[in-house]
Amino acid sequence: MSRIGKAPVFFDDKVQVTVTPKNEVVVKGAKHSLSIKMRPEVSAALDGKKVVLTRKSDTKEARSLHGMYRALVQNAVNGVGKGFTRSLELHGVGYRASVSGKKLEMSLGFSHPIVFEIPDGIEIKVEKQTNIAVNGADRGLVGQVAAIIRGFRPPEPYLGKGVRYSDEKLRRKAGKSAGK
Repeated sequence: MSRIGKAPVFFDDKVQVTVTPKNEVVVKGAKHSLSIKMRPEVSAALDGKKVVLTRKSDTKEARSLHGMYRALVQNAVNGVGKGFTRSLELHGVGYRASVSGKKLEMSLGFSHPIVFEIPDGIEIKVEKQTNIAVNGADRGLVGQVAAIIRGFRPPEPYLGKGVRYSDEKLRRKAGKSAGK
């Protein structure tokens, strides 16, 4: 039995969960709604205020899908209830960001500003022009958007300039040593 897969997913009154006959789990909250389409090897059932996932066979693939789908349902319940946040910091002279409408505009030391279209389901806030907070209900989408923003100017190891996660530890390298 998968250790993760056999644990039920609990949810509270703020979250509404339904399981469709097409083997799909729909999680609805106050502002967001997420759905997880599952493969036929794994099935979900509601038991009061919890979702229990079971697998049809004991193959290696079915065991791995069992744990994965349980984690996806748990992330959907947490995302619809509380949401997920990923924080980024801009380090460098003149590096700044601002949000206007559905666009994130960043000045990252290039000759042109970088304009990023904010996808649906994601909310981006900029505090102090150098801190970016990516919020949303879908954990995978929040992480993907944060990784795309970081990818515009990854932190470099010599001066530490660039876009980095707020909890990221950067290993700095020593520069060139002076001659004799």
